[in-house]
Amino acid sequence: MGYLDPEYLHTSQLTEKSDVYSFGVVLVELLTGRQALSFDRPEQERNLAMHFMTLMKQDKVNEILEDRVTNECNSDQLREVTMIAKRCSKQNGEERPTMKEVAVELRGFESV
Repeated sequence: MGYLDPEYLHTSQLTEKSDVYSFGVVLVELLTGRQALSFDRPEQERNLAMHFMTLMKQDKVNEILEDRVTNECNSDQLREVTMIAKRCSKQNGEERPTMKEVAVELRGFESV
């Protein structure tokens, strides 16, 4: 359930941007070391993607990032990856990038 495009709940239609949302959730899981959906967390933190987006808006995303990620990653690259995750996880599908755009951005990390 935590990977499902929120627009699908309103329209009952999956789109190419639905896959982008799901990918964004996986990326957030990798960044945080947390599951997409957990009822063991406080209510405002149960949906990882929504909690991540809230922290991004408050400029507090470092509070949720896994220690291993923050310790082993270049801070500029980490900032770029969190921004990709944010764009992929937007509620409105039209505001999300395409998977091709995401792939191009991620390929840019290969040369670093």
